[in-house]
Amino acid sequence: MLRLPKFSYHRPTSAAEAQRIAAEHGPDARFVAGGTDLYPNMKRRVQRPGHVVALSQCAELRGVRGDARQGITLGAMTTLAAIERDALLRAQYPAFVHAASVVSTPLLRNMGTIGGNLLLDTRCNYYDQSHEWREAIQFCKKCDGTVCWVAPSSPRCWAVQSSDTVPLLCAIGAEVSLLSGDGERRVPLRELYRDDGIEYLSKRREELLTALHLPANDGWRASYRKLRRRGSFDFPVLGVGACLRLEGDRVVEADLRIGGAGSWPIPATRTVEMLRGAELRYGDPASDELIRAAAQEAYKPTRAMDNTDLDAHWRKKMAPVFVARAIRDCLPGAPERIDERE
Repeated sequence: MLRLPKFSYHRPTSAAEAQRIAAEHGPDARFVAGGTDLYPNMKRRVQRPGHVVALSQCAELRGVRGDARQGITLGAMTTLAAIERDALLRAQYPAFVHAASVVSTPLLRNMGTIGGNLLLDTRCNYYDQSHEWREAIQFCKKCDGTVCWVAPSSPRCWAVQSSDTVPLLCAIGAEVSLLSGDGERRVPLRELYRDDGIEYLSKRREELLTALHLPANDGWRASYRKLRRRGSFDFPVLGVGACLRLEGDRVVEADLRIGGAGSWPIPATRTVEMLRGAELRYGDPASDELIRAAAQEAYKPTRAMDNTDLDAHWRKKMAPVFVARAIRDCLPGAPERIDERE
């Protein structure tokens, strides 16, 4: 049985107090929300904080506020299960609700929070193992070692960003609030992530993520598509978030992010360039041909490697398939309910 190491446990009652405690203890402190990511990492000794700052008593960090015309704000401690059940989010942000609903199992969604999902630690076959297993291979670059076993000649770590909500939220242009001793700042979610398996966040360690801000729903349409071995609870080995804004049949703006295949939500830049200005209709053969061609451009930036489940080459080949499906989901006339098998 893997056991937690010894640590000091803090239970502040406000976000400001939580941030102050974390700042006092510096690199030796970690925030914990639902604990579904931090505690397993502590048991595997890949994270070893001496001070854990629990956010469970910070009531201000929970709840859904606002409306679809002005934009919605979610407290960082809002659980994924609460997002699934929220009537306003289901009506106005169905793609976001879908992304939250395919995270792990109902039990973990009852515990896991949106803030925790946004800050999920990067994952890797050589990292998410017990201390003894990692010691047997002389550890890895992300923790205690000097070599990235995914790409031994590489100077960087290739651990994967595996959040389900991040690709979709980046695509729709969501923002987050970060609290520090200098006050609160609001930044686009796209700017929160770095293409590095170790330093994967631009957020300062002592900053506390307090809220997620969804943009006003003024006509854009979005989709999230997930590939995993087992449809009941696995992490994504590929996750595609897409957002299209159309005027009639013409695409006036688009964004598309690929998760589960790199250390950050990879922008499919060339695919987006091909979609802008195009006229697309669901079920139209000419539109399908253009979508397939644009989706194929996502093959090159997808960096599937031997760092997670399933064959890396096959995952890379599936990227254009799932990108095309996500784009079609965003067109008027597409089925509202996503079947991941199609």
